[in-house]
Amino acid sequence: MSALIDLRSDTVTRPSPEMRRAMMEAEVGDDVYREDPTVNRLEQRAAEILGKEAAVFVPTGTMGNTMGIKVNTHHGQEVICEARAHVMDWELAMMAWFAGCLARPIRAEDGILRWSAIQDHLRPNGPNCAGTGCIVIENTHNMAGGAVTPIDVVEEICHEAHARGLRVHMDGARIFNAATALECSAAGIARHADTVMFCLSKGLGAPAGSLLCGRAADIAQARLYRKRLGGGMRQAGVLAAAGLIALEKMPARLHEDHSNAGHLAERISRIPGLRIDPKRVETNIVIFEVATDDLTPAAVSAKLKERGVLINPVGGARLRAVTHCDVTRENCGQAAGALEEILAATGLGK
Repeated sequence: MSALIDLRSDTVTRPSPEMRRAMMEAEVGDDVYREDPTVNRLEQRAAEILGKEAAVFVPTGTMGNTMGIKVNTHHGQEVICEARAHVMDWELAMMAWFAGCLARPIRAEDGILRWSAIQDHLRPNGPNCAGTGCIVIENTHNMAGGAVTPIDVVEEICHEAHARGLRVHMDGARIFNAATALECSAAGIARHADTVMFCLSKGLGAPAGSLLCGRAADIAQARLYRKRLGGGMRQAGVLAAAGLIALEKMPARLHEDHSNAGHLAERISRIPGLRIDPKRVETNIVIFEVATDDLTPAAVSAKLKERGVLINPVGGARLRAVTHCDVTRENCGQAAGALEEILAATGLGK
């Protein structure tokens, strides 16, 4: 049987031979004591590359976002985010459970929060309202199909928020995809955000790990939250070694994933019974709709699996395909071909 074409997420990648060697040879120590030299190097490089004073290594993006929101808020405040934000829908309500904050979602059709929409939802402290404490920008926006927030939009949000004493956290799980699409540096995108989290295991191909970056004082506080959340990983240099390779080398190839995603989206747009605007695919995430009553997204996913292709439904009539370093242009064509077969079997396109 041929290998599966796994388009469920860019988290499914396998570490490269170079990463595996680095993990085997990693110099390690107890990171809770700040004695793991490989983790220390990773945190230093992450802070440098993101243009921040300090960084802390965490097991997951969810933990990093939770810590980022916590250091930017006080218990009982509101956090503004886009209505499909990962911090609200996919992180087990940690904003409420750990940070003690209420999400104030704002729907943006293209997934891009703008100050013109945010300003109408700001709430002052008062006898009846929980005041706004923080704004979260997700860049790229996962469930908006990898949408990229332009730098000028980020800067306006940060400028206006800071003028009102509010803080900004960036869920930059795929910030290097955003930087690739905008042809700029990750630091240029995150420059004015108070904290930014990015993942090594999405797009960059590392087996695990994320970084939270920001001011030194905020990151020192975040370390205490990491310990409370069970994120003290001891000899974590075996993971950080792969993370260093991911951080230093993998952003340079992300344009390949974007090109493959665009190719896949274009092929899907020509299949009767499926709906997507390929012009809206900016990065490595392709979200498309099943536009026929003859098939559900779950049925399409199951039939794709029978043909060796893994693509997950993501709610409503939608499915999501994510390109990554373990998926080739040929694989994308094969996935599109499988979709064509499935839809043709319903009588569409004949």
